[in-house]
Amino acid sequence: MQFTRINPLTGTLASTAEAMQAEQMPHIAQLAQQGFKAWSAQGPNSRRAVLNNAASELELRRKEFVRAMMEETGATEGWGMFNLTLAASMLREAASITTQINGEVIPSDKPGCMAMAHREPVGVILGIAPWNAPIILGVRAISTALACGNAVILKASEICPRTHSLIIEALAEAGFPEGTVNIVTNAPADAGAVVGALIDQPQVKRINFTGSTEVGRIIAKRAAEHLKPCLLELGGKAPLLVLNDADLDEAVKAASFGAYMNQGQICMSTERLIVVDEVADAFAEKFAAKVSQMASGDPREGKTPLGAVIDKATVSKVNSLIDDAVSKGATLLAGGKGESVLMPATVVDHVTEEMAIYRDESFGPVVAMIRAKDEADAIRIANDSEYGLSSAVFTKDVARGLKVAKQIHSGICHINGATVHDEAQMPFGGVGASGYGRFGGKAGIDQFTELRWITIETEAGHYPI
Repeated sequence: MQFTRINPLTGTLASTAEAMQAEQMPHIAQLAQQGFKAWSAQGPNSRRAVLNNAASELELRRKEFVRAMMEETGATEGWGMFNLTLAASMLREAASITTQINGEVIPSDKPGCMAMAHREPVGVILGIAPWNAPIILGVRAISTALACGNAVILKASEICPRTHSLIIEALAEAGFPEGTVNIVTNAPADAGAVVGALIDQPQVKRINFTGSTEVGRIIAKRAAEHLKPCLLELGGKAPLLVLNDADLDEAVKAASFGAYMNQGQICMSTERLIVVDEVADAFAEKFAAKVSQMASGDPREGKTPLGAVIDKATVSKVNSLIDDAVSKGATLLAGGKGESVLMPATVVDHVTEEMAIYRDESFGPVVAMIRAKDEADAIRIANDSEYGLSSAVFTKDVARGLKVAKQIHSGICHINGATVHDEAQMPFGGVGASGYGRFGGKAGIDQFTELRWITIETEAGHYPI
């Protein structure tokens, strides 16, 4: 049984994939468990070689990946290539940490006792990836888990099954033992049952999920029934603070990139521009001029910085946020409502807390500009959100920027940089409604290994009974 994905821009067939059912998940989990036994027995340098091969295999499919992303998600070629480059880097970073999964010897109070903290792979890892950065997030869901010696199941997005399947096809050529790397594709209507069945499988020991906060809560509750740990990277409402001593030209560049890259459909997207009154008018003028030049168009033609949003539901949501804000006193600095999935880059100024766009994640090409009285007020507004993933602050005084950054409740903060910034070796994750746990580099090792206490007695024992 197959299901189809339709191109959001053209309405034509983008891809087809197997519509797996919940009753197939026990078999998938058993295959993964068999793969785990073989893969976990391999040494670190053997795993490193296979992961490096996987990165190369991924790069060999660059044209296929870009084509699949364009067809399934309406992405531009630039976004597709950025995805591929970072995903390959993630595999190579994972390869590099295979020999860095370290334990330690801990001094014991017991005579003749050698005590060790030892890290081991946990078994089968379920990685659930979204559509918006499909190669990056598909690879991130499984790469560090594989480096640590685990087997993986990648639950593909129903929106980009071909793109996610290409990842597994690349890894299949890299040299992993049979069953180590697996994929599950399913029709949208079956998603809840399939994911629930996967979480329930006894072989699945841990789950990582990147996606909406709403779905993340459902997954965490299901996993909690089995006491299975989760790594959750969820929604965001990233603030970019512009203080009175900021370099406005630099702030404009970072804000326009952060707000509109991939049509604002990134968890780190700049959704709130918090600008102190002293420089708000000057910033607004410069920013509006920049955004007005950012056109959207057919990503297959490659002539515009913005491509298509993922579906008409996004168009309706963004339009309703704009209507609500304007009806309550906000003003449009650039752009406006969209009539199709090719939406204009839009700036809404004078946003206040009574407006839905102040709090609600838009996940589209619109940014809210909120005016703050001063630095303290800007920090207050930045923290007036349930989300806490990425953030940024612009100031020419780096010490001041660091002081402000420490007061913002987010997992990530960039001083004089864009809110959209990801590197394979960095600890990536949020707080609050943006989730918990960290992907990336050495921080990811803790998520995908079990820390055990092991002792060796070297002297005769003395016990009280």
